[in-house]
Amino acid sequence: MLQLENVTVRFGGLTAVNDVSMTIGKDDLVGLVGPNGAGKTTLFNAISGLAQPTAGRIGFDGIDMLRMPLHRRARLGIGRTFQIPQPMHQLTVRENLVVAQRFGTGKVDRAHIDDILTFLNLWDKADRDAATELALTELKALELGKALATSPKVLLLDEVLGGLETAGKRHFMDTLRRIHERYRTGILIIEHDIETIMNLCRRVCVLNFGSLMADGAPAEVFRDPEVVKSYTGGAHA
Repeated sequence: MLQLENVTVRFGGLTAVNDVSMTIGKDDLVGLVGPNGAGKTTLFNAISGLAQPTAGRIGFDGIDMLRMPLHRRARLGIGRTFQIPQPMHQLTVRENLVVAQRFGTGKVDRAHIDDILTFLNLWDKADRDAATELALTELKALELGKALATSPKVLLLDEVLGGLETAGKRHFMDTLRRIHERYRTGILIIEHDIETIMNLCRRVCVLNFGSLMADGAPAEVFRDPEVVKSYTGGAHA
């Protein structure tokens, strides 16, 4: 479904993503890990259209997305969350989902929005101000809801578990598993906590200095001496 071929992103003299190739299908739940500054969010930006690759190809269901604007990528099936929740100010939770859905699909399906609100336990907050009346866990759920409202085939989740306590992480991990199964959505998730990745994902990709240094089963990848070295600082400044 989502296919990256030799994707490189440069900002002036800095190579943020270097010759990365990977595929994400609808049955995949993949962790994307690596030290701070490894290029993970930049790779997400390249896929979703916020950063323009300087080389390589990004395809989705056989369609070349490299020069495609953000809304057309969303309508193909790319859903995206951000590390810091970004609710639309002065709009209710429900209205946030409506705006996201219209952007991502070109129409409004209120039954689907109601289903998402119920699924993410946001029904009771549907008419609250999204920017001022939600707790952190609810803001995280809203980020997921906005992405789901676009009817994605692949979800790019940028540290959606970040800042949550252990119980909150476990709840969200269960939610992501249920999203993956119920909506038949492929997931690529950026996450720093290795234990979370080990418990959640069947596959993990490791970036370091913008390059893909490992791609495989978590138990194998995290035994790789070079991966361990990158996390302990020996291979990353």
